[in-house]
Amino acid sequence: MALVVAGERSGVGKTTVTMALLAALTRWGDRVQSFKVGPDYIDPMFHQFITGRACRNLDPLLTSETYVQQCFAAASQDAEFALIEGVMGLFDGVSGREDVASTAQMARLLNLPVLLVLDCARMSRSVAAIAHGYRSFDLRLHIAGVVLNRVGSDRHLTLLKEALEPLGLPILGVLRRQDEITPPRSPLGDSCPQTNCQRWEKLCDRLASLAETSFDWNQLRPLLKTSQTKRRPGQCPAVDAKIQNPKSKTRLAVARDRAFSFYYADNLELLEQLGAELVFWSPLQDTALPEGVGGLYFGGGFPEVFAAELAANAAALAAVRAAIQSGLTTYAECGGLMYLSQSIVDFDGNAWETAGVLPTAAVMGKQLTLGYRRAIAQQNTFLYRQGETLWGHEFHRSHLTHSSENPLYHLRPYAPQSPAVLEGWQSPTLHASYLHVHWGARPEVAARFVAACHNHLAT
Repeated sequence: MALVVAGERSGVGKTTVTMALLAALTRWGDRVQSFKVGPDYIDPMFHQFITGRACRNLDPLLTSETYVQQCFAAASQDAEFALIEGVMGLFDGVSGREDVASTAQMARLLNLPVLLVLDCARMSRSVAAIAHGYRSFDLRLHIAGVVLNRVGSDRHLTLLKEALEPLGLPILGVLRRQDEITPPRSPLGDSCPQTNCQRWEKLCDRLASLAETSFDWNQLRPLLKTSQTKRRPGQCPAVDAKIQNPKSKTRLAVARDRAFSFYYADNLELLEQLGAELVFWSPLQDTALPEGVGGLYFGGGFPEVFAAELAANAAALAAVRAAIQSGLTTYAECGGLMYLSQSIVDFDGNAWETAGVLPTAAVMGKQLTLGYRRAIAQQNTFLYRQGETLWGHEFHRSHLTHSSENPLYHLRPYAPQSPAVLEGWQSPTLHASYLHVHWGARPEVAARFVAACHNHLAT
């Protein structure tokens, strides 16, 4: 068993509730595995800061329904408790007609009960209508109980309980209005735990203390308890034996620091299973690349927040530029793409020099590009064969001043009537795109990356 924390909509407090539950269980010394529905990178960082374990993204569109089920089972097998944080509202996904990519789909796929978080501010008896509607909308789901969030007073709580009583729906938690327990949110990256560990440690301590007295643990613990009995460390599903590993380990330099922190845990573990030795380094602090590497991996993140620091590390920029120009196999996503451009122009209009590999600049703006994309490879590269299709996700507030003459992808949003675009930069040894990709259901793509890195060292 495990529990899915869902909201009736975005912003009702499901992340706060999830973090509070994780913090209390961790304080008590329990092994708890967390998951996040969808492609998000931020909430998983919150989870990992609390539990000390990699949070797993469960996304049937980026991967597959089968992979989601396998990932959940594999990652939970050494945990005593498991908790899944949903995305947006319970039934919100990529379509208004079906539950694809929604929290509801995840609960249904994994056959798990739902803990519904209700924002009770500015209402009383109406809470019963909302709870009843969510419980009856899809009878395939089991709503195990509700958490009443942002309760204003004892009188307010009495009204809410009176309204919900006829439904027979258990109230498993009550949180009062406390703005100081809300996780800091910022589109600019300065809310991430690694930017202020002391602040986050205090927040987690407050959340754990709050959770100890605000939830009905007698009812919650059985719902959170896993049914797994194995005790090997939780990992992503094993790679099919038909995918050949190189005969020797291949060192792969992975940019990982405050500026580059967007990596799916499954992707990193998959690379290791396929024969990569991951060597983490910091474009912010290190002045040289790790020695003896066959490739570079730049994930996403917030390079725009740290653009001045990145620009100040001229030695790292020069090392990256020289390595890529000499043919070192390189994979870059979103923030990594920005870092490889000529410059990053921040929100104030300041231009900061970057690696200068791509003949374009990344300019920050107010418009957010967001959503799933169906990508079709436009030509053969070290990762893809021309015509291959995959699903990815975009999330960025920057745009490039120039487009590639030989784009990587033909991108189309989930809705088929939406306009398509050509996107991405490539060379025989370079792959750079705004598209975030999860390799869980496409291990052959990760295998090609490792093979290309291995071949570079062999030449």
